Amino acid sequence: MLIDSHVHTIHSADSDAPVATMIQRAIELGMKKICITDHHDFDYPYDSFDFCMDAPAYYFDMLKWREYFKEQIQVIIGVEVGIEPYLSQRLDSFVNATPFDFVIGSSHIIHRMDPYYPEFFENRKDIDCFKDYFESILENLKVFTNFDVYGHLDYIVRYAPQKDKNFSYPMFFDLIDEILKKLISLGKGIECNTGGYLKISSPNPHPDIIKRYRELGGEIITVGSDAHCSENLGGHFSQAAAILKECGFRYYTVFQQRIPEFIPLD
Repeated sequence: MLIDSHVHTIHSADSDAPVATMIQRAIELGMKKICITDHHDFDYPYDSFDFCMDAPAYYFDMLKWREYFKEQIQVIIGVEVGIEPYLSQRLDSFVNATPFDFVIGSSHIIHRMDPYYPEFFENRKDIDCFKDYFESILENLKVFTNFDVYGHLDYIVRYAPQKDKNFSYPMFFDLIDEILKKLISLGKGIECNTGGYLKISSPNPHPDIIKRYRELGGEIITVGSDAHCSENLGGHFSQAAAILKECGFRYYTVFQQRIPEFIPLD
């Protein structure tokens, strides 16, 4: 069973899942390791959630569960940070203040709006929204690089009115290639996020983007379910393994102490 490197628990504002329940589910699935990556987004512009975690409390809680389950599974302590250009210095300080094993950098907010909410797409064409999204990632990469992989690289497609009907890699190849080349030059990876299957017909990013990352020389790729409940943990991992192989990968990546470990897919 592949190792799940993108999991949320009660420490994320949008999850009620107990940490122990998520870890126990990973054990049931036969995982040897699991990486918890709860959310931290400064200045989330909606009152519905407060995504600022208490990092010391989170970290020490994870240490407790790491010790408790140490004979059954290795618990890796990660975090998913939401990137916006003006937050770069605050995010850098936040990441450096805690010895996380793994940091996912993600784009959840684009120009102070979250595409999770329908108003992001109101009175606009999907293609224009997608373009804004990818351009915002390039803006982020100019000012913040203190992460290990960029999360769900085409996250916005999950929530578009027509989902992935109006999206393909060739439509945005210039922007996407620029993003991938920048990530590779920085020594950063991407993830195959199977949470996409809950909304669309593929993981995030689309396999065409994963394949292009590999073609350009990208080597670092993690696999994560983006599970916010135990039922979704490890979801669609057999499809993920097949996609990675089809895209030219013979391994996937797990991080510990911010150092990548390459694990054969077979």
